[in-house]
This record gives sequence, structure tokens and C-alpha cells, in this order.
Amino acid sequence: MQAEAIAPADAAALIRNAAALIFDVDGTLAETEELHRRAFNHAFARRGLDWHWDRAVYRDLLRVTGGKERIRAFHARQWIAPPLSDADIAELHRIKTAHYAELIETGCCPLRPGVAELLPAAKARGQRLAIATTTSHGNIDALLSQALGPRWAADFDAIVAGDDVRHKKPAADVYLEVLTRLKLEAADCIAIEDSANGLIAASGAGIPVLITRSMYFRDDDFSAARVVLDDLSELAAKPRIVKQPHAQ
Repeated sequence: MQAEAIAPADAAALIRNAAALIFDVDGTLAETEELHRRAFNHAFARRGLDWHWDRAVYRDLLRVTGGKERIRAFHARQWIAPPLSDADIAELHRIKTAHYAELIETGCCPLRPGVAELLPAAKARGQRLAIATTTSHGNIDALLSQALGPRWAADFDAIVAGDDVRHKKPAADVYLEVLTRLKLEAADCIAIEDSANGLIAASGAGIPVLITRSMYFRDDDFSAARVVLDDLSELAAKPRIVKQPHAQ
């Protein structure tokens, strides 16, 4: 049964009381999707494909989880297209991933508001940190090495990527694997996500979900989430005090 949603003002308490915080990456830790889109288009041009994913096309393709799966899905929609083998798709994805890392290294993709403050605060409280994502280990490392430093992984007790499990989100596999590695019950954790697919995946594992709205998924259905925020900086916001007028 779905737990009752809470007000954004209670989100900080929800976070503080969790034994572990489990983070999605793309769109949650940083607004990476535009860089992914640019990197896909770079790969298509490099391989001589007459493909270009604008934002509308990419928004639709983001319903398909996984980069190679996204390429395959787009190719299947083309009425007339040269055949792409699994090796062709893997090579496109390799070029895309390398260019994405180059873009990240320029420092153009900082962590989203509130993330850099939440991570050390959680560690200081003795909470455990984990990652449950559809993206690859290489993409995670490219982003977080730039944002948190080369030893970033030492702060995370479990890092599960899309290729580590049989089924990607919205299947619950990545979250179930994180719970196994953490040796924690689902109800003791909080998943921090930005998309409906992520919400479905975490909820399928029985983990309460906090949504932080992102660029491409702002209008997803988040009715099953415990709380929905614009970004994680809201966790540090102090309650607004409304001054009452003096009695006359």
C-alpha cells in the first residue's frame, strides 16, 4: 500500500531519519541529460548517420532506459534506415560515452542545488549513501570525479549501475541489488529520484521516494512519491515565520 504523501516542510525529517539515502544520477545529482543528448548527436555525426535528436525527440526517447536501448528504439522507428548491428550500436554508444566524459571534464555540469550540502551532512549523521542508476559506471565516474573529486566512490556503500542487473528501470532490479548490498530493509531507506521510471523502480522495491524535479521530467506523474521538491536545497530551507499584526 502506498504511504501517505508528506508536505515538503517535513522532507528534511524524512531524510534525517533514514538509515541510507539512495541516489539516482542523471537529472537527480546533476542536470546531465542535455550533455547526453549532445553526446549522442556527436556520435551520430561521427558515424555518418543522418540523425539528430532535438529536445522533443530526446524527451520522448528518455522513456526508454539505457543508452544502447535508446539508440535501438530510435532506429526501429525509422521506416527506411541502414541496418545497425549490436556491434554498430555498441560503437555508437562508445563514442557517445567518450564525448560525454569530455564535456563533463570542462566543468559545465555542476551538482544540482542542495546535493553538495546533503552528501556530507548525511555522512556526518552516520547515514549510508548509495547509487541506483540506469547509466554506466563510466558515466557515473566522469560526473562525480569532476564534482566530488577522484576519491568520491569511498563515500558510497553501494554503487549499482544499469549493466549490473538484468532489467533496467522501471524494473526494481537496481534498487533490490542496492538493498542486498547494504543489508537494509526497504522501509529504512529513502530513494531520491527525478523521473516516473525511477519512482516506479524504487517503489517496486518498497523504498519510499523523494522526487526532485528535473528539466526533462518535470511533468511526470509523481503522485506515488512521499514528497516532491523542486530541488534538494529545499531540505535546508527554514520554516517561514509569518508575523501576526499587532492587536489594535
